[in-house]
Amino acid sequence: MSEIQRPGALYQQVAAAIREAILSGEFAPDSLLPSEAQLMTRYGVSRPTVRNAIAALRAEGLIDVRHGKGSFVRSDGQPALTIERRISRTTDGRFVMPNGDIWQEAEEPSTYRTRTTKATGRLLQLAEEEALFGCDRLLVDPTTGTRAMHRTLIPFEVAETVPLLAEEPCKRPAAIYRLLTQDGQKLSWTETVRARMPLPDERTTLQLPDATPVLHVFRVAHGSDDRPLILEELRFGADRAELAYRITADKEPTRRTRA
Repeated sequence: MSEIQRPGALYQQVAAAIREAILSGEFAPDSLLPSEAQLMTRYGVSRPTVRNAIAALRAEGLIDVRHGKGSFVRSDGQPALTIERRISRTTDGRFVMPNGDIWQEAEEPSTYRTRTTKATGRLLQLAEEEALFGCDRLLVDPTTGTRAMHRTLIPFEVAETVPLLAEEPCKRPAAIYRLLTQDGQKLSWTETVRARMPLPDERTTLQLPDATPVLHVFRVAHGSDDRPLILEELRFGADRAELAYRITADKEPTRRTRA
C-alpha cells in the first residue's frame, strides 16, 4: 500500500500519485487502470476519494472512462488521420484537394441563411449582420472513423455576381472555386488554425472523449483584388487528426535602385 502523505486535498494527492504512475509508464497507454477497490487499497483512501481523483484526471485528459468497461489511460500514439491542407489545379481548370475523396457525408448537408458575427465578419472583411448563405456538412473518414464538421459561408454580394452560387450555395468547395474562376477571379487562400475546448454540441457531434480540444480551421478564399469571397470552417478532434502543410518560399519583390 502506498500511503498518501502530501499537502493538499486528499483526492488531489491520489490524483497526483496516479498521474506519476501514468507518466512513469507504470500504467501504460491504452491500459485499464486498477479498479476502484484496488486503488482504495493501494492508497489507503475511501471510494469517494478515488472517484474524485479519477474525475480530476479525466478532466485533465489523462484518463478516458468507458462506461461498463472501466477507466483507461489515454493513448499517446499518433493521430489516426493526417489532413493535407493544399490546393492543386488541373489543366482543365478543376481544383483538387488532398483528402477530398476520403470524406463521406454522414448526413445530408444543411443549407441556410445567416449573418456575419464579429468573428466571421472580421475574416470576410464585412460588418456584423451582413447576409450570408451557409452550408453545414458532417463528414466522416470511413477508414479511421474520424468525424469533422465543415461549414461554408458565402456573402450574398458574392453569390449575386455568380448566379449558380445563389441557386446552389451548398456546392463542394472545389466546385465553388471553379465557379469563381470562371467568373474571372484569380484565387488565393489564407488559413488560420485555433485550438480550443469544444462546445457541447461539437463534443456530441464529433464524439469526443473528455478533455479533448478541437482544432478549428478557417480558410478564406480571396479574389483578384484580394477581397475575401468565401469562408470555410473545419472542426475536428485534436486526438484524431493532424494538419499537414506544404510550404514554399515566396519570391522577394525586386527592389528598385536609385539612379
